[in-house]
Amino acid sequence: MATETKVLTAHVPLALAEKVEAMASRLERSRGWVMKQALAAWVDQEEERHRMTLEALEDVHAGRVIDHQAIQAWADSLGTDKPLPSPVK
Repeated sequence: MATETKVLTAHVPLALAEKVEAMASRLERSRGWVMKQALAAWVDQEEERHRMTLEALEDVHAGRVIDHQAIQAWADSLGTDKPLPSPVK
């Protein structure tokens, strides 16, 4: 069964278009195939970023946070003779 599709149009810088064409040629694929792969990867990345943001906000609302000064003191101690233990539990 064929997947339904929709045409999306985007104006891209010439240098980027040339890279897409070169990659399509190298992979022996169409420009459309390369664009679908790139767009799908970007959408997946943004969905994961959104999921992680929501997860982090849940931690904040639940009080699962570490004081900024504690992190800064720990980071400043790294590379010294007496590094502080990690404040991350």
